[in-house]
Amino acid sequence: LGRKLGMTRIFAGDGSAVAVTVVQAGPCPVTQVKTAENDGYDALQIAFEEAKEKHVTKPMKGHFAKAGTALYRKVREIRLDGPATYEVGAVLTADVFAAGDKIKVTGTSLGKGYQGVMRRWNFKGSKDTHGCEKVHRSGGSIGNNTFPGHVFKGRKMIASAVIVILFSAVLVWESDWQRILRAEDNVILIRGSVPGPKNGLVLVRKQ
Repeated sequence: LGRKLGMTRIFAGDGSAVAVTVVQAGPCPVTQVKTAENDGYDALQIAFEEAKEKHVTKPMKGHFAKAGTALYRKVREIRLDGPATYEVGAVLTADVFAAGDKIKVTGTSLGKGYQGVMRRWNFKGSKDTHGCEKVHRSGGSIGNNTFPGHVFKGRKMIASAVIVILFSAVLVWESDWQRILRAEDNVILIRGSVPGPKNGLVLVRKQ
């Protein structure tokens, strides 16, 4: 788990500018380990961002006390393909990633409010001539009249656009990694953009 701190650019060895996203990845303590024997599946529960006591519910205080960790704001569960190699209390930091790793970043895209079909679904829109001057950005017909007499499920229409995106990216390469990465602050540079606003919560996983 991490926070998207913003974007910047770095210069490669050939002088080309590369856009990168700065993410604070961790530290994330392991607060629970789930096993197939006890829970039916293997998973790790990790936490992020220490919190004040007044911001944590009583059940979660007991949960963190059992794990022997501090209080945290965010908790997420990560499914595993096999038994976990970490124990409760272990801390995941940016060191789990290496330069050039292929990763997946999950975040909630910036809210865009109420949007029409042209922006939300990339519709082409109507013509600008021959009597179409009032329906340039219209979504057009949404179904038939008497049969079936209803709008089909999944029809692309106007609505609020808040979308969760799964995004693939690549960590910056070795030469720039040593020069720019602040491992002591758990800051990593990801090539390209990452979904979400500045300071948005993201989940970074190896692909």
